[in-house]
Amino acid sequence: MKEVCLKIKGMHCEGCSTRLTKVLNNQDGVEDAKVSLEDAKADVKYDENQIGLDEIKEAIQDAGFEAE
Repeated sequence: MKEVCLKIKGMHCEGCSTRLTKVLNNQDGVEDAKVSLEDAKADVKYDENQIGLDEIKEAIQDAGFEAE
């Protein structure tokens, strides 16, 4: 398992962070994702054999947010 903390841009409310949490947790290979509106970040624990960091960032972008 690998863990990454990504800065997230574009979240404006609790609904945004809740939606992004669901999107990330529904990705194959993501073990656990926690998104914080207050800290504007996502902590993601994932299996690098199933999903890569680029794919995680792409899922964030597809949800309408920006990851750094």
